[in-house]
Amino acid sequence: MKENMSTIAKRIGVSITTVSRVLSGNAAKYRISEDTARRVREEAARCNYAPSLVAQNLRNQQTRTVGLLTPSLSNPYFAEMASVIISEVHRRGYTTIVIDTMEDEDNFSEGLIQLLARQVDGIIAVPCGQDEKLVSDINRDYVPVMLVDRYYQGSPLPYVSTNNYKGGFDATNLLISSGHSRIACIQGVRTSAPNNERVRGYKDAMKQAGLEAMQLVAGNEFSIQNGYLETKLLLSRPERPTAIFALSNNITLGVLKAARETGMRIPSELSLLSFDNYSYMDYMEPPITRVSQPVEDMAMLATKILFDRIDGLSVSTSQLALSPTIIRGESVEKP
Repeated sequence: MKENMSTIAKRIGVSITTVSRVLSGNAAKYRISEDTARRVREEAARCNYAPSLVAQNLRNQQTRTVGLLTPSLSNPYFAEMASVIISEVHRRGYTTIVIDTMEDEDNFSEGLIQLLARQVDGIIAVPCGQDEKLVSDINRDYVPVMLVDRYYQGSPLPYVSTNNYKGGFDATNLLISSGHSRIACIQGVRTSAPNNERVRGYKDAMKQAGLEAMQLVAGNEFSIQNGYLETKLLLSRPERPTAIFALSNNITLGVLKAARETGMRIPSELSLLSFDNYSYMDYMEPPITRVSQPVEDMAMLATKILFDRIDGLSVSTSQLALSPTIIRGESVEKP
């Protein structure tokens, strides 16, 4: 017997419409229960039934693909974000085309063009650089674009990010309240809006505490090497800092390596506070105090907003900044 949606529907006791909606990735949209959706997918897989996606796409003018541009899959932060987005896209019956731009603005622009050539239905992007024109043109004239983590300051493009200013401000205040005044900040990419907001939070907290003259910001990459080299230089100063605020997990790893090589003990001789939260930080010696970003929530929200736009349910220009939290480890103490 030739398998089709009708035979599948009869065997598991649901309507043909329900089967169609599940196999086209619209179960969530039409509030079909996860149990029903699972039974439909399992029965379709058992009898090797595959709907003609090509024919569906020609009728719907959709490719059922979404593009994802990320600056570095070698960075656990962006790898985790990509994993959540891919899972959410797959749950909706779409495929994700992932492009690693390697933190390069030209690669980012080229990646956007490649995704358009593949006729994706929407794009989720962590942008590189400060020129938003190409992204804005694509969002306006071709397919919806949703930014996540990073964004263009002053732009109307929709995004979901962390309240990086609050994270930078609260982290610096924690170091100040612990008795530190010589606090160095090792930053990442200087064209990144989250980086600049974290630095702004650091500077405002120092200024509010009367420590404006002691502000010290160094670095230019969210990399282990940047954290390592800048820490080496900072610890060679006549008046070395008593605390370092590292603006990413990778920078933190570089700080730890440089401190160990220099013979500086953390936290008795050097306090360390990191931006980004990973479970491995609890297993370091000492466990690292850090600012935790709601990565999963950001990724899920960005995906939801994009699909609302793809499905014509919204023309959202949402710009959301989710609150970070500080997780206390044992890497901060009085100088």
